[in-house]
Amino acid sequence: MPGTPSARYAYLGPEGTFTEAALRTLPAATHAELVPAASVGVALDLVRRGEVHAAMVAMENSVEGAVSQTLDELASGDPLVITREVLLPVEFALLVRPGTGLAQVGTVASHPHAQPQVRRWLAANLPRSAWQPASSNAEAARLVARGEVDAALAGEFAAARYGLVVAARQIHDTPGAVTRFVLVARPAPAPPPTGADKTSLVAFLAADHTGALLEILTEFAVRGVNLTRIESRPTGRGLGRYSFSVDAEGHVLDPRLGEALMGLRRICADVRFLGSYPRADGEVPAVRPGTSDEQFRDAQAWLAQVREQGTG
Repeated sequence: MPGTPSARYAYLGPEGTFTEAALRTLPAATHAELVPAASVGVALDLVRRGEVHAAMVAMENSVEGAVSQTLDELASGDPLVITREVLLPVEFALLVRPGTGLAQVGTVASHPHAQPQVRRWLAANLPRSAWQPASSNAEAARLVARGEVDAALAGEFAAARYGLVVAARQIHDTPGAVTRFVLVARPAPAPPPTGADKTSLVAFLAADHTGALLEILTEFAVRGVNLTRIESRPTGRGLGRYSFSVDAEGHVLDPRLGEALMGLRRICADVRFLGSYPRADGEVPAVRPGTSDEQFRDAQAWLAQVREQGTG
């Protein structure tokens, strides 16, 4: 069972990534085996094959936006579901080999999502350095340790792991940046609603036509369901063929969200349910009059009475 010594959890490696740091915030990971993966796709395939209980992957960043690889991996392949989310403040440090000063830094490596978050700092402090992409920020630190690049933008906690020192800390262009990570597992019944939940899904357009996105949004809007994120992604099946990755407030067992999902099922070519899970911020959604779950249940009971007795 998760949390026991036999439990295994995958994450984007190598050791020392922010994804590992997010995973280690979970009590279930305290006594589990943590398995670094070379990419998000590899981590999720370990889940699909049953080699790990779940995988922690980055979903979106408050500065750079969605992690496209995660969205695409969840939209295709054998189905997976999100069981919880973690919000992790992200602040970078410049890691170098001992004895390296800023004037000696000619190349800086980091994950592609990191570079846009520190672009202004790099321009001001290392204007002549060349940036080199890496599969993760910890991999960038490992490249520095091997002598392949001069510096890495990574979490300060990665310095000790790779024998590096911190040349600069608290690096960011936007204070308060946060990355949202999600724990992904094989399909299973969703945990009970908490009142502060989120549901993720992918909606595939039946056809590209005027008002197609509006039709999707209307299914949520008329039922008072707020969307916290919606992004279009190409399906790879030709130009103009898109899917929409959606996060909605509420739980699949909530009547109003359940009706919204049924509406999507009617108008979309396909709908992939990606799980209902507690919100990391614990925020309870505001519900406008006429769209509460109790009112939906009352309306369903009224309709049942009309159908059975002919009056209501």
